[in-house]
Amino acid sequence: MQDLYYPINDFGSLMKGLAIGGLGIVHVFLAQFAIGGGLLMCYFQWLAQARGSRLAREFTDGYFKFIVLVSFVVGAITGVGMWFTSIQVSARTIGLMVESFHWLWAIEWTFFCLEIASGYLFYRYGPRLPDAARMTLLVAYAIAAWFSLFWINGILAWQLTPGRWHETHNIWDGFFNPSFWPSLLFRTITSMTIAALAACVVANVLPRLAREDREQLVHISARFLIPMVLMPLLAIWYFLAIPTDSRSWVLGGSAAMTLFFALGAGSSVLVGAYAIFGLVRQQLFINGATALLLVSLAFLATAGGEFVREGVRKPFTIRQLLYSNSLTQSEVKRLRARGCTTDDPYPLQNADRYPTEQLAKGAHVFRNLCSVCHTLDASNGLVHLTGSWSVGQLRINVAQLQRTKPFMPPFAGNADEVESLVQWLKWNTAGRPATWTASTDAAVLAKIDQWLEEAGTESGLGLLAKEGK
Repeated sequence: MQDLYYPINDFGSLMKGLAIGGLGIVHVFLAQFAIGGGLLMCYFQWLAQARGSRLAREFTDGYFKFIVLVSFVVGAITGVGMWFTSIQVSARTIGLMVESFHWLWAIEWTFFCLEIASGYLFYRYGPRLPDAARMTLLVAYAIAAWFSLFWINGILAWQLTPGRWHETHNIWDGFFNPSFWPSLLFRTITSMTIAALAACVVANVLPRLAREDREQLVHISARFLIPMVLMPLLAIWYFLAIPTDSRSWVLGGSAAMTLFFALGAGSSVLVGAYAIFGLVRQQLFINGATALLLVSLAFLATAGGEFVREGVRKPFTIRQLLYSNSLTQSEVKRLRARGCTTDDPYPLQNADRYPTEQLAKGAHVFRNLCSVCHTLDASNGLVHLTGSWSVGQLRINVAQLQRTKPFMPPFAGNADEVESLVQWLKWNTAGRPATWTASTDAAVLAKIDQWLEEAGTESGLGLLAKEGK
């Protein structure tokens, strides 16, 4: 936790949070498809063995090819992409996660290796193996895939609900945290749901199947949708496990969080209602287009849920430890005196394009403190968010950032850096003129110092809790 500075890549008009968030949503969806697919294939293989179903055996082979082509290939690419993007966006966060749980990551990677090995063995030799050997490989694949979820789920849940880990720093206190079990069970049912819906798609695209065969495969796959009836209870359990302030972002405290929560919940309700009342109860047959629509709704539900899961941690990436700008509260306090740009070993690109040194420093402050969640004038752009504010509003709102918006971290710099950022924002709002007058009024800096002192270095959530709001 000693190194404050890492190389920062500029993603241009693409907000860094959107880059890792979009990649993460695709990866999570594919990973959950692979997990549920393993369980579903074990069920189909059991049907082939116990009931001598030739159709179940043929479908298992065809469905597994689908998993290999989609989940193994694209999932592997997005998985590597997640690690690469994470260290670009928030190196300290991912570094602390690895440092705190490195042995658990190693265990997860072992299960992942078993998943890949058993999966490719089945893909290569499965059609020629006897039923017992096929089942052995599929069970190994399913167990490995689910335990990969088991270990990753605990580490991700720790970011929002560390539990007693802050007091004990015990790895198991952090891993088996308050939201571990509801999250694990919810993701398991989600995986089963995605796998069943994907199976309905595959049943419609496999060649040489009669309509009666397709209907039978759809009806068998629909049995994996029945656990969806438990999802509302698990969702309530999860919401009760997360902090009160995190729930408040979803329940109206943040418009974006509320909208994405509605997207996820609404899509889940639509899928669940059609699955339970149409596919399970009335035994309806669905064609490929309808199945693909349901898979798309499941993807939207995943997107909404993952966006909310990431968003409700604000203003932290690891609750009560690391702010979203990758700084601790004690480091914010130190940078208030020292400045966030003073010791930064990485120079600002194209610093000579700014008319004054003050504007260059403002750009430097933006890079260090703001760019992880904001762009200048694109996604979540500061020019759009602050363009109508007066200079006075900008000064106090930036200096007391955690009071301006409680899901923002406190400003981690000194009064001179606040004023530099303010002037840089006004210069950009004005269209980046060739000349700009530097702001050097000592009274202004003194007032900003006063505002910084009043705000302190505690999070806005902590300040609200102290004030009983």
